[in-house]
Amino acid sequence: MQLNGSEMVIHALKNEGVKVVFGYPGGAALNIYDEIYKQNFFEHILTRHEQAAIHAADGYARASGEVGVAIVTSGPGFTNAVTGIATAYMDSIPLVIISGQVPTSLIGTDAFQEIDAVGISRPCTKHNFLVKNIQELPKILKEAFYIARSGRPGPVHIDLPKDISATIGEFNYPNEIKLQTYKPTYKGNPRQIKKVAQAIKESKKPLLYLGGGCVASQSTNLIKEFCEITHIPVVETLMARGVMPHNHPDLLGMVGMHGSYVANMAMSETDLIIALGARFDDRVTGKLSEFAKYAQIVHVDIDPSSISKIVDVTYPIVGDVSSVLEELSGLIKEDYEVKNILAWRETLERYDKLHPLSYEDSEEILKPQWVIKKIGEILGKEALISTDVGQHQMWAAQFYPFSFPRQFITSGGLGTMGFGLPAAMGAKKAFPDKTSINISGDGSILMNIQELMTCLASQIPVINIVLNNNYLGMVRQWQTFFYENRYSETDLQLQPDFVKLAESFGGVGFVVHTKEEFVQCLNKAINSNKPALLDVRIDRFENVLPMVPTGGALFNMMLEYKE
Repeated sequence: MQLNGSEMVIHALKNEGVKVVFGYPGGAALNIYDEIYKQNFFEHILTRHEQAAIHAADGYARASGEVGVAIVTSGPGFTNAVTGIATAYMDSIPLVIISGQVPTSLIGTDAFQEIDAVGISRPCTKHNFLVKNIQELPKILKEAFYIARSGRPGPVHIDLPKDISATIGEFNYPNEIKLQTYKPTYKGNPRQIKKVAQAIKESKKPLLYLGGGCVASQSTNLIKEFCEITHIPVVETLMARGVMPHNHPDLLGMVGMHGSYVANMAMSETDLIIALGARFDDRVTGKLSEFAKYAQIVHVDIDPSSISKIVDVTYPIVGDVSSVLEELSGLIKEDYEVKNILAWRETLERYDKLHPLSYEDSEEILKPQWVIKKIGEILGKEALISTDVGQHQMWAAQFYPFSFPRQFITSGGLGTMGFGLPAAMGAKKAFPDKTSINISGDGSILMNIQELMTCLASQIPVINIVLNNNYLGMVRQWQTFFYENRYSETDLQLQPDFVKLAESFGGVGFVVHTKEEFVQCLNKAINSNKPALLDVRIDRFENVLPMVPTGGALFNMMLEYKE
């Protein structure tokens, strides 16, 4: 079949089953957009900024488990997209990003809107391509999707010069891809798995440590089955929230800087960590020399470069979490004794009773934790929860009753403000029947507020709940704790009228001061079927606790703030 380069892109997206594409056109991408106009294989969502296009594709991928797709133009179109690409890279999210580029004859001449997109994206993509001739384009497109979704997922970037997007060539789209230099290992070493099974049987204080790889490997049911056999206590990273339902008897909560007291104490006192798809991030480990000092460590990860990168591992296993766990469960079933860990579980129960995850409620001023819990009471399993980054993100992670993986959509590794609204748009496109909530702060929401226009134009009724404390809250918290209340450039008392702002974009807006108002306004927002924004006035000086100070040991948590 003879097609031009732009037609090849369209047919490749069709062949890969892509249903939604997010993007923003420009000169170098005009040929591609002309073909988008002619096709009816997928829906294109015009965002109002390239960063938002990538975040929206990212939110779609996180919610659905499919590869998210975004198209941008050259120069500033691509540089605007870089933050979104880096966000997806840090959290191992499968994306294919196609950028227009100046014609091949102009590359290297500082042509109008020319940028070295491949050079810029190399550090924050799983792989990238500069298409140099039309013959290689079909194979590159197939490879991009294969690389993005296989092994440890990640964003793949294709830079497509304008002349090649118009050149006609033979469209031979491969059925499958085999790359000599890229062969992910899915099955773990059987001898190593047997050693781990024995270590688990001998352990008195084992702990399951779940990371984002558990979501990517779709191993939730296997993890639940493993827990039914072993009753080993479980901690989750930020990226793994929802892998275990919030009310599961073995779940201790989130671990790390703002983890629960019992989760952090469990990590500090365990004698065997079974890490599944987690990378021992600094926000989880705290002070490395004090991290899990009494523990042997099992590390299961599909990415060999992650193993022993941060901490020394006793039992390294390269493989897919699902595959390894299935084999491990079979070995454990034989003669595992739950009674061996009963004393450990009793110790953890005492820790949980000693310092449960809680907050001091008020009838005079709204507490953000109450707001998060109330959203959970009203919507629960029916909502997809996206967040921006800051205090509100941590409160959501701590207090929302997550019930399933991919329910919580947040920027973990990069910590990107402005992520929430476009990500919530992507999540809503993935699951139109679910309520898509963006929990944000009055700082973060303004970073991509223009996407309210996309919500209206594309009929994506995202509900934005802005926990408004007139501060850059998390930075203010650090200034309170560690900088003697010197609030340098964090006071946001001068803010727009968020209600009028939402209405100016064609949505609905509400100001909320009381619990009764919040319930009423949230229900109105849900029933409006329009883009909505709730300006929720919360306690200005509420802090996220517990907190492990940077460089501190996990067991050294701040449980309350005293001046």
